[in-house]
Amino acid sequence: MFRASHGMNSELELSLERRIGKRSAAVIDKHLGIKTTGALLNYFPRRYLSRGELTPISNLPLDEEVTLIARVLSNSTRQMRARRGSITDVVVTDEAGGSGVPGTLKVSFFNGFRAKAELLPGRRAMFSGKVSRYGGALGLTNPDFLLLDEDPEAEGSVDPEKLAAMPIPVYPATAKLTSWSIHKVITALLQTLDLDSLQDPLPASIARRDGLLPVAEAYRLIHSPEIAKDWQRAQERFRYQEALVLQTALARRRAQLAAEEATARRPRKDGLLSKFDQNLPFTLTAGQAAVGKTLADELGRDTPMNRLLQGEVGSGKTIVALRAMLQVVDSGGQAALLAPTEVLAAQHFHSIRKTLGALARDHIFGGAGMLGGDAAQEAVQVTLLTGSMPTAARKQAMLDAASGNAGIVIGTHALLSDKTSFQDLGLIVVDEQHRFGVEQRDALRAKAQRPPHLLVMTATPIPRTVAMTVFGDLETSILDELPAGRAPISTHVVGLAENPGWVDRIWKRSREEVDSGHQVYVVCPKIGSDDDGDFSPGEAEPSDADLGDEGPSRELASVTAVVEALLQEPALSGVPVVPLHGRQDPQVKSETMASFASNSTKVLVSTTVIEVGVDVHNATLMVILDADRFGISQLHQLRGRVGRGGLPGTCLLVTTLEPGHPSRRRLDAVASTTDGFELSQEDLKLRREGDILGASQSGGRSTLKLLRVLEHEDIIARARTDAQNLVAEDVSLEHQPALAAAIDEYLNPEKEAFLERG
Repeated sequence: MFRASHGMNSELELSLERRIGKRSAAVIDKHLGIKTTGALLNYFPRRYLSRGELTPISNLPLDEEVTLIARVLSNSTRQMRARRGSITDVVVTDEAGGSGVPGTLKVSFFNGFRAKAELLPGRRAMFSGKVSRYGGALGLTNPDFLLLDEDPEAEGSVDPEKLAAMPIPVYPATAKLTSWSIHKVITALLQTLDLDSLQDPLPASIARRDGLLPVAEAYRLIHSPEIAKDWQRAQERFRYQEALVLQTALARRRAQLAAEEATARRPRKDGLLSKFDQNLPFTLTAGQAAVGKTLADELGRDTPMNRLLQGEVGSGKTIVALRAMLQVVDSGGQAALLAPTEVLAAQHFHSIRKTLGALARDHIFGGAGMLGGDAAQEAVQVTLLTGSMPTAARKQAMLDAASGNAGIVIGTHALLSDKTSFQDLGLIVVDEQHRFGVEQRDALRAKAQRPPHLLVMTATPIPRTVAMTVFGDLETSILDELPAGRAPISTHVVGLAENPGWVDRIWKRSREEVDSGHQVYVVCPKIGSDDDGDFSPGEAEPSDADLGDEGPSRELASVTAVVEALLQEPALSGVPVVPLHGRQDPQVKSETMASFASNSTKVLVSTTVIEVGVDVHNATLMVILDADRFGISQLHQLRGRVGRGGLPGTCLLVTTLEPGHPSRRRLDAVASTTDGFELSQEDLKLRREGDILGASQSGGRSTLKLLRVLEHEDIIARARTDAQNLVAEDVSLEHQPALAAAIDEYLNPEKEAFLERG
């Protein structure tokens, strides 16, 4: 992450083989995927152990590789019955773990002659292996171990008292490569390097101001600390360097975008936007009006707008975006709205046409089009473009976009196709931006004659620190005020483990809503019984990464199975129940949604394809089955589908997990509040940070190493200010070559997927 390139610190670009030998380099490459000197130098310890402390056994994670220190209680060997050989069982203790009660762990070795001889009662040792469970108790099988209270001379010439105080670095290890083996290789590497010759990515003025360690000393102390304060100071330095590299990359991108020349799209008197506002049947909220003014001002400038609009579910972001699109159309340009799924794209198409009313016109064959002409005063053509449209319809939509007949083009990834072009693309609106990366945004930007204006939207509130680290190249607007007519949503956790009879009550309650003239959503984590939730492209997929230790081993509710069961459910006798999911034919999906929107379908059984954008005011009840299989943001998005028409909404989070299970914490959090920004903070606490930042989508490790966006807001904010000042003085970073090189390395697409979800 911190290695320089382009000739800066070229020594760190050398292959490991040149530094530590062919054999050791091959082992490191095989198990860690590290090939260069700099990459290994930046393979930082995960934590540090004290030789005088024992690891609380009660805190050990199941089925994970761990490194721990424990004292041997007993050592016994027995012969195996089924085959030749012996098993040595060593019982170790933490003496008094985190709970104050001594914990024990059984460590077993097959033919463990060394363990039998060395792991004697009373000895202290460090163990590395995977925690498993046998007969209800935790254990380790054939772990590697290192005695810590051998003859001090075995450790070298280090003074015994000094040795006892030295922290032990613990590296992310594998089953075949222990933490202390990694440390041994890195220690040998440090002895071969001239660290003092390294160019420092941190500007000297910032390092002096904050009292941060020089880069050479920081590398030494983070890998080989003599006291705890050594690694703490080293981490502090590298943590700030990480924040500065990241924020400078974003500041440079902002500056580069601001330097581009866009076409100003100024408001037009008596144009479409003016007529639209006159015909609105409701009054914009104060927030909508304020954000609308900001967008109007930025669209009217000759530098491209780059703005993130985040807001609560149902806060009216689409109306704000539509008004911006109409302003661009009034000025003679086109607007493109990019949606992640065909269902959402179709919803936007129908919703925007309905909202525009007489201001939306149908396709006109021939004619002068609407861009800049008198027709623009009367109406705008809204066109839908998706990959699964019939060939003739898709070709016509592409022709309308290319000719300029279509003022607003709404579509999915089909908009990114090389075959799709625009006459004058002035504004790009990206809905649910977390489903798209920078490359996809840029692919659409490239279709404009001049740099277009950009508005990206999310209904998933983003904590301020995440916004600064992931979307820092965008200015941010927030809509946190719900329009009039939005009714409150009550959310309840329905635990079937403690109350199995509640299943019947769920469907009776659904019938009550139907008999009252209302409609019901039922959401499932799977499509059919033959899959593990592997949804079609574009559908949100429940991720194991943030779902605690309850994996997909139990049978999860599927759309097909639930529809079949509900058609036989006495409480729903005679009620139309229809499935919806991403693998259906687009025509079927469209007809299904139309049927639900017209109140012909009473109960819609769906996957998360209805997570965003679906707007059926008559739906008042949502039942989410196996709700523990979804993340907090998904649950918050899903329940936002009810209570949209002035009618009170109810959301039932159904789970079969036992009370007290870690995965039920998410359900309790969602049930406790409808404040999306409060939930986003809780989401960040419960989920793996790297997944939130998008690393899981890229298939790489977490983008962040030492920086934690929830814990280090002050560091991120300080780095952001420093980065802005650096870029303001020197946008090309010509006078900060080491920092520029560190940025290039950090943004290397082959190594890290930073900004993957920007």
